Amino acid sequence: MLHSEDERVAEGHILGSGFTAHRLLETAGDCPVTGPAVWWAGLLNAEKLAARSVGLVCSALDDLAAASPWLATATPDIAAAFASSAHLRIAGQKPQGFARYSGFYRTADGWIRTHANYPHHERALHSALGTSSGIDIADAVASLCAHDAQERIVAAGGIAAQVRSRQQWLSSAEGQAAGSGHWAQFRMRPTGSAPVWKFDPRAAMPLRGLKVLDLTRVIAGPTATRTLAALGAQVLRVYGPLLPELPWQYVDTGFGKRSTLLDLKNAAGQARIHELLQDADAVLLGYRPGALAKAGLGGDELAQRYPQLVVAELGAWGFEGPWAQRRGFDSIVQAATGISEAYRGNGQSPGALPVQALDHATGYGLAAAVIALVRARSVQGRTGSVRFSLARTAHALFAFDAPQRPAQFDGGVRLKRVESTFGTLEYHAAIPISVARDLPSAFLFASIVLARWLRAGRVQCVFILLDYQEPLFIQWAFHYLIPCSCISWAETCHHGVGQVIFRQYFPRCPKFFVQPATGGACTHRLYNPDSTLADGNHCLTEHLCKENVLK
Repeated sequence: MLHSEDERVAEGHILGSGFTAHRLLETAGDCPVTGPAVWWAGLLNAEKLAARSVGLVCSALDDLAAASPWLATATPDIAAAFASSAHLRIAGQKPQGFARYSGFYRTADGWIRTHANYPHHERALHSALGTSSGIDIADAVASLCAHDAQERIVAAGGIAAQVRSRQQWLSSAEGQAAGSGHWAQFRMRPTGSAPVWKFDPRAAMPLRGLKVLDLTRVIAGPTATRTLAALGAQVLRVYGPLLPELPWQYVDTGFGKRSTLLDLKNAAGQARIHELLQDADAVLLGYRPGALAKAGLGGDELAQRYPQLVVAELGAWGFEGPWAQRRGFDSIVQAATGISEAYRGNGQSPGALPVQALDHATGYGLAAAVIALVRARSVQGRTGSVRFSLARTAHALFAFDAPQRPAQFDGGVRLKRVESTFGTLEYHAAIPISVARDLPSAFLFASIVLARWLRAGRVQCVFILLDYQEPLFIQWAFHYLIPCSCISWAETCHHGVGQVIFRQYFPRCPKFFVQPATGGACTHRLYNPDSTLADGNHCLTEHLCKENVLK
């Protein structure tokens, strides 16, 4: 995925302009990317949308650790992450995907798309049209114009959108409002004097200790918090007792998190959520604009009440304009904004992106924004709020140039398996981020030499002493380059006299000590001994270790 400098800058601006305008990222999403540039068939460049959104997370992590680009991403991993639900198996069963009444229906003058995955939306659809089956729905809307069918279903509490061309969407009031402003829309404010979370280079994971409240649903918001959890954040997902969950979505986006049931409509639930907010570093809000404000949990209210809190908000259609408070999902936004029309075949029904790319790209953008804001809070003495919308992500998708012929990836997707209360889970849980291969030459040479010695039996164990000032990504790189079963990590340099002595004799880190193969067992210890895979919780260092290319 090599481009000229001008092309890279222009592409980076599509998603990264909000970050750079507020001085939140040094390089907005311009991280090393390997692999084919195109892999999905289609007229729109969903690949660049995916790669650039993941790249923003890499850039935010690099800035957080004050390191030159140590992180990279590979397009096969991005493709697998964006299609994570397609790889998920729960007790051997594949997720259902779209429900029976979710789809395209022909109207008197065009098409509409409905979304009835949730029972209450299915009931609203039938109530609006006086139907009881898919055949009845098709007959009912066939005599209606698309706009009338859309509005009738929406008025009844259902989800539907008229399939429009790109030009039709852009010429509408809702389209103009949804496409305005940066992709990531920040509002900055100074912080108070209270202590805040700071990046610790000694921690095994970059976001370890960061406390995040997740008040989101479906895919985009939960993808953001799943990413933060995979990077070490303590994520608590809060969901209500009256809103149904799709089990496969809950599982697919729930790895690494804790969850709790809390009724925010009563006084006890509201009091409890404010107790949690007092101790939180960030909160993600993924309900319709205005829905949480009724409980005093709107983004503006929270930013005013908790000055140190990072607030990230997500909506379907944006936060201004006639559709700001309208319900919406990825597939519905595709229909309204011109994506479905762009994917229509000759004489065929409208189409769709090969994956829920609007959801996933928005989720990675949210994650990058949270990381950038917590860094600004600790380094620059300011924090803020950020807003994303699926419709604005669709607008960004159209800004990328057209893709070329797709390439085929070599090999399949690497899945993990774990037992859970849902049954045996097979899943692709690794975030599409890894240690960059272009490490400093001396470090890379030392790693290769040690690996060869280990494989040849010249040494039995490697004892590695890392100074606390070294970038965290060097620690991850050791796991990546050297077989973990032969690594023993020392923590003595983190404490008192041990650190002083070793820094006196070994002023530059990382430091290597090798134990000759003269007998005796190697004591295996991962640097992060308390990270496990229990209940699907996983550790990035463990993932890099298991995927060691030298084994």
